[in-house]
Amino acid sequence: MRLHGEAFAQRHALSPEQRKVLHDIAVCRTAALGGHLDVCDACGLERPSYNSCRNRHCPKCQSLAQAKWIATRKERLLPTKYFHVVFTLPAHLRPVALAHRESVFNLLFEAASATLLAFGRSKRLGAQLGITAVLHTWTRDLAFHPHVHCIVTAGGLTEDGERWVDTSDKYLFPVKALSRVFRGKFLDALARADARGELDAGGEEGLARLRDRAYRKNWVVYAKAPFGGPAHLVEYLGRYTHRVGISNHRLLSLTPQGVHFATKKGKTTTLSPEEFLRRFVLHVLPRGFVKIRHYGLFAAGNISTRLETARRLLQAHDAAPEIAREDAAPTVSDVPGDAREHMRALTGIDITLCPHCQVPLRRIALPDPAAAPPTPAFEDTS
Repeated sequence: MRLHGEAFAQRHALSPEQRKVLHDIAVCRTAALGGHLDVCDACGLERPSYNSCRNRHCPKCQSLAQAKWIATRKERLLPTKYFHVVFTLPAHLRPVALAHRESVFNLLFEAASATLLAFGRSKRLGAQLGITAVLHTWTRDLAFHPHVHCIVTAGGLTEDGERWVDTSDKYLFPVKALSRVFRGKFLDALARADARGELDAGGEEGLARLRDRAYRKNWVVYAKAPFGGPAHLVEYLGRYTHRVGISNHRLLSLTPQGVHFATKKGKTTTLSPEEFLRRFVLHVLPRGFVKIRHYGLFAAGNISTRLETARRLLQAHDAAPEIAREDAAPTVSDVPGDAREHMRALTGIDITLCPHCQVPLRRIALPDPAAAPPTPAFEDTS
């Protein structure tokens, strides 16, 4: 960001949100944001600490918010089994998603949740599921690949609130049937959005061609019971809820020729700095967009009513105590309140102590950020 971001921004048409991400990450934990100096009076150590940008797209920030989210979701987990379901947007519809991110991402959430809730209400189960959905837009090599990960209860609460109905231990719903219904719901919602003037899909004729092609494709829906229990699934999703695209540990090297980073299964790839930045900003979400959503029993309106009814019914179930013990987890009140406490809880390292003398460090405010060296500018000069 610091070496190539400004030149990249001058050559590309970027949204205000994308420019802000480039700027925030470039100045994150630098003198531009201010900070403090930790001083050890025993050995003379001086260590500057600069403030974080706290942008939700920054790979170095949001760890505390992530920890709180994981704790909150674990508190709301019902003592039952869960499935991991992934709904993916087909490749030929991705250009429409790139042009109309917010609308298409909303449709993706809408179609995925409606599909699961409809299968739950069907005669086979006849119950309301609990669903938490998280939007991802990337592959391991940062290609644009919108998909929604869902944590889904292996059963649901009947409409009258009198019974909990379990699904099969081996599968949630037939994947092929899920795929067909998801395809139909998404394409129907896409047509309605286009009729409202929310999309530019090439007009009525262009949209008809897209829909015809989409109906001939088998859409990808992945569904599998999570390994290690539902708490482990929340931990897995939690690693991605407050990050985007790539994490620092996958970045291996930076040269004038390219960014070298790990992809999957021991493989790596190298992209030119410009291509790396181009792919990175593909995953910047629209301002204020909510990427984590809850449906059914986990919807906000059911948290203190139907969700608690389902919990009471499940706790009375013979198998519930074993599942509850497996998924026992820290509560939100157990999550550290600030970065120093969070670091201590995660690593056992107390950053308030001198690493050499182990005596408390004295904190001194650094000069006003306005006096810091100039930082990259990412204003739109077009």
